[in-house]
Amino acid sequence: MKVVPLGAGQDVGRSCVLVTVGGKTIMFDCGMHMGYNDERRFPDFNYITTTGDFTSRIDAVVITHFHLDHCGALPHFTEQRGYHGPIYMTPPTKAICPILLEDYRKITVERKGETGFFTSQHIKDCMKKVVPLHLHETVWVDDELELRAYYAGHVLGAAMVYARCGNESVVYTGDYNMTPDRHLGAAWIEKVRPDVLITETTYGTTIRDSKRARERDFLEKVHNCVLRGGKVLIPCFALGRAQELCILIETYWERMGLTVPVYFSAGLTEKANRYYKLFINWTNQKIKESFVDRNPFDFKYIKPWNRDYVDLPGPMVLFATPGMLHIGTSLEVFKKWAPDERNMLIMPGYCVAGTVGAKVLSGMKVVDVDQYTKVNVNIDVQNLSFSAHADAKGIMELIRQASPRNVVLVHGEKSRMSYLKSKVMGEFGCPCYDPANGELLDIETNRDIKALMSDQLFQESWAKEQQRRQAESSDSAEPISQLPVRGVLLLGDDGKRLTRLLDPSEFDLDQVSEVTHSAKDNEMSIDSTDVKSEPVTAKNDAVEQAPDTIVFSTRKVFDKSAVRKRMGLKDTDDVSEAVLKAIGELLALDPAQTVRDSKSADGSCTLSVGNSVKITAQPANDDSLPLLSLDWAWNEEELATNTLAIVNRVLG
Repeated sequence: MKVVPLGAGQDVGRSCVLVTVGGKTIMFDCGMHMGYNDERRFPDFNYITTTGDFTSRIDAVVITHFHLDHCGALPHFTEQRGYHGPIYMTPPTKAICPILLEDYRKITVERKGETGFFTSQHIKDCMKKVVPLHLHETVWVDDELELRAYYAGHVLGAAMVYARCGNESVVYTGDYNMTPDRHLGAAWIEKVRPDVLITETTYGTTIRDSKRARERDFLEKVHNCVLRGGKVLIPCFALGRAQELCILIETYWERMGLTVPVYFSAGLTEKANRYYKLFINWTNQKIKESFVDRNPFDFKYIKPWNRDYVDLPGPMVLFATPGMLHIGTSLEVFKKWAPDERNMLIMPGYCVAGTVGAKVLSGMKVVDVDQYTKVNVNIDVQNLSFSAHADAKGIMELIRQASPRNVVLVHGEKSRMSYLKSKVMGEFGCPCYDPANGELLDIETNRDIKALMSDQLFQESWAKEQQRRQAESSDSAEPISQLPVRGVLLLGDDGKRLTRLLDPSEFDLDQVSEVTHSAKDNEMSIDSTDVKSEPVTAKNDAVEQAPDTIVFSTRKVFDKSAVRKRMGLKDTDDVSEAVLKAIGELLALDPAQTVRDSKSADGSCTLSVGNSVKITAQPANDDSLPLLSLDWAWNEEELATNTLAIVNRVLG
């Protein structure tokens, strides 16, 4: 499987990731970078082709939600660069996306005077190519490629997308939130076990404090500012976080009996309420229940903003778009209110590097708004995270839910990705990557093998599972959903002989030489869900091994830095050798076992236990992931299981 970010690789903004899965190419998101005002704001589409024939090279475009850093370049790509294939997005995203695109186009072209930008007609023509993607519905792009959407929280209509073609599968998360808020639910996905999970890492090193404490802090700061006669500016995007904070302010104003005016900029408020009513099934349960009696987005204390109000005396609160202070009403009002130290600026979300919001949050006291304007920043700046992105705990929880074989990190700063990368490898033991824009990842994927299980093996495995449950006094009435099986996999040969999973007593050794001869030098991976909990490889070689030896193997990737720290090793120590030594010492505690070690010419070290169990540490350079391989014969699987438990204990 091939993965290459055209945007959001070690960066936030301009999300666009190309994935080739089962021979089909999907573009996940097609966003715009808010920190640039030239061609750099768009993904580098020339990476795909310089001839402009994008339709023949890309099978589908999938947009996860309506934020411009995920959909802003779509009309440019389809109408100006010439992609004419299908585009998939959820119905709320399809409804809201053109409104935000048109709003941004007006500001860019009509106010700032840029030329060569996409037009209103381009946006309409682009939306005609969109195919709706409903939650949990499987949509077939063609006879081979399937897509399925899962709820992502974050904003109205946001979705994570599972794509499968042949034996390969990928999950692309887009932006998501694992914590429910006042109007949306938490993200959730089935244990789909994809070959690759591509996840955002905007807050990859952050663990947020209590949501209730953050809300209380926010309300106290707003209240204290208006009591001293100051004005409060809260930049936010028109849909999503704005509704969350408006519900919070509305409830507080009503409870406290406050009369200080609260305003919401942009003409999107009415439309936003309309879309929340239309797509009420995308909100959380509390909103759905209260919607029967009243629309919780019809605010009593929050009124539409008029530009003439900016110079009015006295306290007020303004929710202004957009959220990063890069253009629009929020930037205009900031220029007016920033010099007054009585006023307050509350930044409730993430700001992309290069925007005015990011400069203010970095502590700059004089900000260049544009090449002609400097603003003195005396305003009280507060950064209170009400971001609808998952934090570090949430990201780890989603990885645990999906159970992928490989993880790719995007949409985050490189420093945060590096920390999260080591944490993912240490906790889940799977390879983790953080590619830069334009960097191609070629990820090996295991091929699942479908095998016909014998009746005898099934009946014996079923009986053993029932006996185990009775011995543990567990609820025997609960259906058996997972059945551990121990057998011998007899590989078929290109359709002439079926691949079979047999009980060892059924296994005819006379068949081995014939089967293994046709499978010489060939490795086939067995799907871990069909046979056992660890990924397993069956190796048959008629030349190098005796016919009665069937060898299985599993690999363990580990985080070298974490292991070095836990074992108290020096930087000069060889981590792999130290790990093998620790495993050998634990194995030697069993007097019935003889542990032997050896070192081969290529530098790999091996521990041998029993007749067939071998643990090998492959030599690793700085660019490769350290790994241990464990090999065993089928008749010593119990010893191999005990050895694997010791390996997991040492690796942590």
